[in-house]
Amino acid sequence: MSIDPRVALGSLTAALEEHLVAAASRRGDDDPAVEAAYFAIADAFEAYADALYDAYGEDLPMDLLDDGDDG
Repeated sequence: MSIDPRVALGSLTAALEEHLVAAASRRGDDDPAVEAAYFAIADAFEAYADALYDAYGEDLPMDLLDDGDDG
């Protein structure tokens, strides 16, 4: 069962806001809060993309790159 795209979009927006907070209060180059927020954005983005496609057959105009992708 997929989630409602609006719920997934809300989660993505919240993840972006949390990343901004973490970045603004960064405690060094390897701050674990920033890293966790980064991965939360990726997870929320994928959930939103899946929910949007499942509900409406619509793809987003962008994709996440894997660490191994060359760009």
